[in-house]
Amino acid sequence: MKKISRRDFLKGALAGSATVAASSLMGSVVFADDGAVYTPGTYTAQAQGIGTVTVTMTFDETSITDVVLDVSEETANIGQAAAEDLKAALMAAQSGEIDAVAGATVTSDAVRKAAASCIAQAKGEIEVQVITEKEEEEDGDWLGTEPEIDEADITQTIETDILVIGCGTGGMFTMASAAEEGAKVIGIDRFPTGVGIRDDLGAIDSRYQKEWGTKIDKLEYVTMATAYAAGHIKQDLVKLWADKSGGVIDWYGDRLAERGVQLWHESGDSDDEVRYKHYATGHSPRWAGSDDGTGEVLNGNKVLYDYATSLGAEFHYSTTMIKLVKEDGKVTGCIAKNGNDEYVKYVANKGTVVCTGGYSLNYPMMEAMQPWNLRVIGMNGSEPGAFGDGIKACLWAGAKMDETHCLMIFDRCALRPDQETGPETAKSGDTGFFWMGSQPWLKINADGKRFFNESGTYEGIIHADEYNKGHVHYTLFDSNWTKYAGQFKMHGCSRLVPFENGADPNIPYQAIEGGMLPGLIEAGFVFQADTIEELAEKLGLPADEVKATVDHYNELCYAGEDTDYGKEPHRLTPVDTAPFYGCKNTGFILCTLDGINIDTNMRAIDTEGNVIPGLYVNGNDSGGYFANTYPNLSTGMACGRTVTFGYLLGKTLSGAAENASDVEIIPENIPVAGAEEEATTE
Repeated sequence: MKKISRRDFLKGALAGSATVAASSLMGSVVFADDGAVYTPGTYTAQAQGIGTVTVTMTFDETSITDVVLDVSEETANIGQAAAEDLKAALMAAQSGEIDAVAGATVTSDAVRKAAASCIAQAKGEIEVQVITEKEEEEDGDWLGTEPEIDEADITQTIETDILVIGCGTGGMFTMASAAEEGAKVIGIDRFPTGVGIRDDLGAIDSRYQKEWGTKIDKLEYVTMATAYAAGHIKQDLVKLWADKSGGVIDWYGDRLAERGVQLWHESGDSDDEVRYKHYATGHSPRWAGSDDGTGEVLNGNKVLYDYATSLGAEFHYSTTMIKLVKEDGKVTGCIAKNGNDEYVKYVANKGTVVCTGGYSLNYPMMEAMQPWNLRVIGMNGSEPGAFGDGIKACLWAGAKMDETHCLMIFDRCALRPDQETGPETAKSGDTGFFWMGSQPWLKINADGKRFFNESGTYEGIIHADEYNKGHVHYTLFDSNWTKYAGQFKMHGCSRLVPFENGADPNIPYQAIEGGMLPGLIEAGFVFQADTIEELAEKLGLPADEVKATVDHYNELCYAGEDTDYGKEPHRLTPVDTAPFYGCKNTGFILCTLDGINIDTNMRAIDTEGNVIPGLYVNGNDSGGYFANTYPNLSTGMACGRTVTFGYLLGKTLSGAAENASDVEIIPENIPVAGAEEEATTE
């Protein structure tokens, strides 16, 4: 039954609120019955795509006269880009039965479902109940109650050894690893295809690091992770990753090499003196030009999907978990809904793995857990599916969640001067992707004053924005920025030039110079000016104060010593050569980092500290690994944890080892044709 609030009923804004007759305000709403196909009016419905898709349709007695789509939570260049085509299709078909827009299947499906609901409302097939404001507020509970599914409604029962819920970064590694051992493994995912595998993967002691000479002290690393988390972690989990990650990355390198793809290791810089130590843990595939000879561009998801299915693994896409099944204290599988809207029960004899991506797309859940982080964000780059479904299902099954909550945020969102931070701005999709934001340029607050050492973690300055007016900061740089990008010697994904060993940066400065920066200027997110005073005025900042700050900062740069905040000399670069550039910055969400408590075999822990038999959790659904902030000075720390634990889960659940710490990883070191010659000529 569709519910609307008293306020929205009176405003005529939601489902069934137009052209209706009510026996009383608190009673049921009854559609007029004059023999027409539709009751004229405007009706609204929502459905789940990547985010929430809202369809509003206007009807006369016999036709759909207008369609408005709100796809602001969908992927900017995919779902949002498909909006006009979907609207045109609905109007032409005069029905919700339309074809999907190529490449935007998830958004298209959501539009179809919501449109069908609007049509049903207009036909009087959906009863509308008015609820009070108090009831509406109480309905905001992010956890809610576990759904009750009648056994008679289950159309099929599927049995397997291992069930993996969520076929993203962690799920794909579990699937491939288990399939290698001959286990029957099935992965389900709410989307029509896998959501992909992150490319920056952290590891220690991989063969790529050994070949270059990168050495990382494991116990020092564990100490670093503990310090960032202020002790709110399980050190044994970090130790497990440190011991096993190198072998897992080597195994993945072999899978990539089989498809002709080279894996790169992010090297450090031999002469880099830094105040905040970073760790060269990152590994990334070089996808450019890799099409396997078939013309189809490869990615990590396809490589592992093909590998796992060749070994007998099954992927059931367009299948959404509704709840876990728990019998006699043991989790035995789940109930899911497939693409035909049918309930299916999955029975997992050896274990159920939950890895659905955390809850960074669930704003009510984040508001309840970590509202402070929602005050310093303007963009959400989460992987699709991060709605918290996996965590909620585990909590319903009796699992315990971390008591400290945190988010991975990068300082790479640009706002227009009149935009404010917060979820509404993030959901709008109307913000700038300022990739170069992590560079240690001069950064000031709304009063035009410097307030922080710009050389540190990406999140450091974002959290410091909690004390700034508007919860933002402003970045200033000049026309020499491409030269400075090279001398900064940045690490990880913030690097804009090749690493010392020839490894590629994620995005080179040439791509920013040639397209990204001009695009940001054109869209009004970055401003260019001939003087500092002019730049300050464009940004809405006090010109005199900004000019004084820049002049003082330049003096520090010329002297080669930051006596104010201690930034390293090689990252202390002046803003003295026109044209000058500036923008307003806030945070960019990648994922949540808190989750369900697990042990070193990734078994879920209940509220009494005991293992929940049959239930395993990995990736952003799992906890005990991070708190307070993300230590991004170790590239790929989160993704590296996820792929390592995913691989170990596949081996232990299939019976190859009793414990994750006992898993032996024996990579093959398959060479990539031409890779050595290519690296030599770089």
